[in-house]
Amino acid sequence: MSNQKRKAAVKKLKVLSYNAKTDVNMFRRKIEDEFRTVFLPSHTEKQERTFGGITCDFLIPEIHASKRILFYIHGGCFVGGSRASYRNFTSMLANKAYSRTVVPEYRLAPAHPFPAAIDDVQAAFRAMFAEEEAARNLEAMKRKENLSVFSMNAESLEEEPEIIVAADGAGASIACAMLFNLRERYKKCIKKLVLFSPWLDISDSSPLKTDKKTSDEIMSGEVLSKSSTAYSYSSNLSNPLVSPLYASREFFQGFPSTYIQIGEKEILLDDAKEFLKLVKGAGVDCTLDIWNDMMHLFQMAGEFLDEAHEALDKFSYIVASDRESKQNEETISVHNKPRLEKSLESEA
Repeated sequence: MSNQKRKAAVKKLKVLSYNAKTDVNMFRRKIEDEFRTVFLPSHTEKQERTFGGITCDFLIPEIHASKRILFYIHGGCFVGGSRASYRNFTSMLANKAYSRTVVPEYRLAPAHPFPAAIDDVQAAFRAMFAEEEAARNLEAMKRKENLSVFSMNAESLEEEPEIIVAADGAGASIACAMLFNLRERYKKCIKKLVLFSPWLDISDSSPLKTDKKTSDEIMSGEVLSKSSTAYSYSSNLSNPLVSPLYASREFFQGFPSTYIQIGEKEILLDDAKEFLKLVKGAGVDCTLDIWNDMMHLFQMAGEFLDEAHEALDKFSYIVASDRESKQNEETISVHNKPRLEKSLESEA
């Protein structure tokens, strides 16, 4: 990767950072200008659907698994981002996952603070689930009618949907809150949680907000402080529905297998390591995938970074396979970084 390409990637991704010099409207406009695209990846159909009163993108790749759905919650520091600005990225994910993909247009802070975003994504998820369940039951009934009453395969037609929940940045907080709130009938159909560069501790006590020494080229303590203030009031920021790192073991009952993809240079990396310990401590499979010399949401700078394409290929493998790590397997993987890999062996 040339230094010029890296600088171009950083310039692009800095648009996703809600800094002190940017007001809300300017921040949202910059994201739309930088990331919104008219064209989708080839062989992808876009529909606009409403689930639970929430307008959603419904993306359908030409080749997709019939029972798989990817439910994506976009980031944007709680105050920006949209299904339109994320459409190119989520379309790529849809193709990589061979999955129909739902992207809800949830309400944004500061006009709609916590818990508006959580309420919206939950409403969309439940309605999507109900519609998918009804469609699959109807299909199973029709297929059963064509089977002999003595057939041993009739019961096997009643397959549950295979749902992947994915999110990035602040969307990870919203995704975890939704999972904490969902009932068992929904959770049992969620096969995987995928988090890109997740923000998991929004609280005022987070050291990230005061840490001045950081290698992160995109995010900063100032950005995190400004964003969290817009999202919720100070005394609520340690609520597990706001900051998942404060969740107790009980919150992780029925929690899905989790895969976290993050850059080595991110200010959010330490929290991701803590979340790994928290999730695994609750008995849930979790893998932390650290990418050498990468910045916040490097996956969204594919025109400049080869690593972005490699990371999405890894996402494709994780989602498409039923593989879950065993107890004796490494749960922290580091790409092309022997020194860092050695330093993390004790944590794996």
